[in-house]
Amino acid sequence: MSDKIPTTDVTPNPVGHHAPGDTVQQEMYASRRHIYVREIKGLFQRLRRGANWLLMLAFFVTPWVQWGGRPAIWFDLPGREFHIFAATFYPQEFMLLSWLLIICAFGLFFITVFAGRVWCGYTCPQSVWTFLFIWLEHRLEGSRNRRIKLDKAPMTFDKAWRKSAKHAIWLLIALATGVTFVGYFTPIRQLVIDLPTLEAHGWSYFWVGFFLVFTYLNAGWLREQVCIYMCPYARFQSVMFDADTLIVSYDSARGEPRGARKKSLSHQEAREAGHGDCIDCDLCVQVCPTGIDIRDGLQYECITCAACIDACDSVMDKMGYPRGLIRYTTENALEGKPTHILRPRLMGYLAALVVMIGVFAWAVADRTPLGFEVERERNQLYQMTREGRVSNVYTLTVRNLDREDHVYRLEASGLPGLVLDTDRIEVPAGETRRAVVEITAAPEVIELPSHPIQLNLASETRPNLALERETRFLGQIRR
Repeated sequence: MSDKIPTTDVTPNPVGHHAPGDTVQQEMYASRRHIYVREIKGLFQRLRRGANWLLMLAFFVTPWVQWGGRPAIWFDLPGREFHIFAATFYPQEFMLLSWLLIICAFGLFFITVFAGRVWCGYTCPQSVWTFLFIWLEHRLEGSRNRRIKLDKAPMTFDKAWRKSAKHAIWLLIALATGVTFVGYFTPIRQLVIDLPTLEAHGWSYFWVGFFLVFTYLNAGWLREQVCIYMCPYARFQSVMFDADTLIVSYDSARGEPRGARKKSLSHQEAREAGHGDCIDCDLCVQVCPTGIDIRDGLQYECITCAACIDACDSVMDKMGYPRGLIRYTTENALEGKPTHILRPRLMGYLAALVVMIGVFAWAVADRTPLGFEVERERNQLYQMTREGRVSNVYTLTVRNLDREDHVYRLEASGLPGLVLDTDRIEVPAGETRRAVVEITAAPEVIELPSHPIQLNLASETRPNLALERETRFLGQIRR
């Protein structure tokens, strides 16, 4: 069987769009066409670059910030502590982390229903680092046309130093990314000293190398391939779109029929001559980081970065035409229908998001930095002491989730005259202690084979830091 399927398709021209009516043989697998992204200026690109620089600044600077003698954000896996500024969380509070991730997911769903893949275009780490690498490429190798000529030219000293410098800087950025990422798990101030002296832990070298390699590959070489083929969000986000979702779109009713015309023609004269507003300059294709033609309609490859909007607006300004041929709009607006912002799906996501954020904030504010568990000795029901009292043995697990050392006072209630052989438990900050406690009661107060009793644990320095647990006290009824 032939590995080619005859289809009626279009032949791509050098800038990446197609001439209508051409017939080609389309292979089952199309090899990647390198995308030379053209740099463009405009409102949305200033917003995007500003967001990119702020995110990178936050990423690279945060591990160096100190808070109370430790990194402000530090996921201490060996110590099983997760420090986020003033708060410290422990594995026992993993539900809070899971809840936070669910909130982030619903926040992404809400943004997608409202404004499509705007997250991808402005704040996704893949896009942020890719745009940074492209920006450096433009500074070292020149504009889009110069880069195309440079790649086609034979190797010369000029080409060699430009390519070498580009990849060297890419690798330095990738190395800084790997070190910074590991710096969220190992204090970065010590890490940057231990790495070159070969005194860092082996896993630190592994993860630094891992993120170095994949940052270099993803942002430098794969680029749009990650967004198109590897990112799951690109695949399922279309199910959250509706006709009222804000998307980057081309106004075909205004732009068609496209084609070149004399610049001397006014907008009105061009319309009277049968021209649409699109002059077919292909700038919208040249500036697209994923290489699509927005004029072909909504495509899942579009990351809503609005580069095509800025490119088209700049052309409209030069031609003296109104802006907005390519713009943020909705399918309903393009069809002349009213756009509904407050629609059930969007409000449903918003309501769920508000409720979850409220519950999460309450859970964090109400959390008690103390863990307390009681387990009764299972190997024996009860014992009689030399004094003739009934004895039960319990194993207590006390976790001090606070940043201060605490001495806890233990009290028992539920039966008259309960006596504990240990009533004070000292636990350092962030540690766990186990204590075996014997509780005795007089035989005459036991009226049932099993009595419920309560154990109350409270800090001596902070009485409001307390927890109570219920357990059972076993004994023999005396007649």
